[in-house]
Amino acid sequence: MTLFPFHKFPVVGTVVLTLNQFIIDAQHLALTLGATLQRHPRRVVAVLATVMLGTGATAFAVANFAPDASDLPVRQVLEAVQPLPWLSAETIAGASTAAPLILYRSDTTRSNDTAESLLRRLGIVDATAAAFVRSNAEARAALLSRPGRNVTAETDGNNRLVKLSARWTQDDSANFQRMTVERSASGLEKSASFTARTETAPLIAGSRLAGGVIRSSLFAATDDARIPDAVATQIAELFAGDIDFLRALRKGDRFNVVYETLSADNEPLRTGRVISAEFVNGGKTYQAVWFQDVGTKGQYYTLDGNTLRKAFLASPLEFSRMTSGFGGRTHPISRLFKMHKGVDYAAPTGTPVRTVGDGVVDFAGVQRGYGNVIEIKHRDGKSTVFAHLNSMKVQKGQKVEQGDVIGAVGTTGYSTGPHLHFEFRINGEHTDPLNIAKESNSVPLSATARPAFNRMAADMRLKLQAAGSMAVATAQ
Repeated sequence: MTLFPFHKFPVVGTVVLTLNQFIIDAQHLALTLGATLQRHPRRVVAVLATVMLGTGATAFAVANFAPDASDLPVRQVLEAVQPLPWLSAETIAGASTAAPLILYRSDTTRSNDTAESLLRRLGIVDATAAAFVRSNAEARAALLSRPGRNVTAETDGNNRLVKLSARWTQDDSANFQRMTVERSASGLEKSASFTARTETAPLIAGSRLAGGVIRSSLFAATDDARIPDAVATQIAELFAGDIDFLRALRKGDRFNVVYETLSADNEPLRTGRVISAEFVNGGKTYQAVWFQDVGTKGQYYTLDGNTLRKAFLASPLEFSRMTSGFGGRTHPISRLFKMHKGVDYAAPTGTPVRTVGDGVVDFAGVQRGYGNVIEIKHRDGKSTVFAHLNSMKVQKGQKVEQGDVIGAVGTTGYSTGPHLHFEFRINGEHTDPLNIAKESNSVPLSATARPAFNRMAADMRLKLQAAGSMAVATAQ
């Protein structure tokens, strides 16, 4: 390599010699790095990265061209600020005091509740409040010996009662009752005083989707799906004419349901009507939806528009265990084999018995082995008989409609225990009662109501599909 002869110029020569030496050193370093890179490539890359990062950081630190802050002019600005009206000195001072602690608890009343036991279960330690509940007729009547009522309570940080509310319904109306016990404004003293008041307010209707799979029984499946028994009973009622829930259920059968919920103060109080339901039994699907046309009485229809209301209900009890079917059997008392001309339903004494169809009471009285008996005549020579009743609520000649309660289950006459003996006759001849609902013909929806029904049915199909998806997800 030939270097430029700048050594002839004294000052420049020194700079050039230094530059020439730098070039020679750089070339030597490059050769050394090249040889090293071939032997240790990873180590060299790491070193170079460190050098580059360090160089960048140094360059960043040095390359600062901003003026020195000490050289900048300083200007002081003073401005008066008016405080907001609600941020007065008194307000700020009051805010430093901690807000009172309010605790919320809820429970359900029990049949054996006392004022002390109920308040204790709600976490309330307040002898004055307990004494008020015992002494006040309004509070005592609403809270004690009234099982199943929803109760919510508010307490302070010392577990003293601030406010207690109980809610319940007295009938199937759209309203509920609310009884409130409340501490007076100055009631945080030892001489605390309480007031009680009862109000009537409307229930708020909503709906819930649910579904389940049969493993053993309908009620076991609805329990697993957290569906109330009242809804499970309605499902059985809806499809009892097509499905024998006592003998024909199969493992793997499934159901979906949309039902009404009724809430009071955002607390679920009770369930209402089943709005729509679907049941798959043995691979066959049955569907139902509630629909009420303008100026008519609402009833259930299939999603195709055929009414599910038939001339006769499938059973005189809402849902019960059949203990003896129609046909030959050994009589439980005489021990003789003879024809059993009806079906027996086991049920506790006092269980309501209803008529399965419209008709007129032809007999209501006592008949030897049958005990208390009611016989009802229907159209076309058909009649029904209800035996062993504990009580009778109708008399001869009285008109009854399908579903009316006519008596209660008992064990009168020749009976080994509380049950209902039920018979169905056509022109005096005994017929299997389990077949009467299936033989009834359904009535189609009117043409004028069809458009509104179709819109509602389409919506219910989507909701039932959603309920089915929820049930599958829960099972998985």
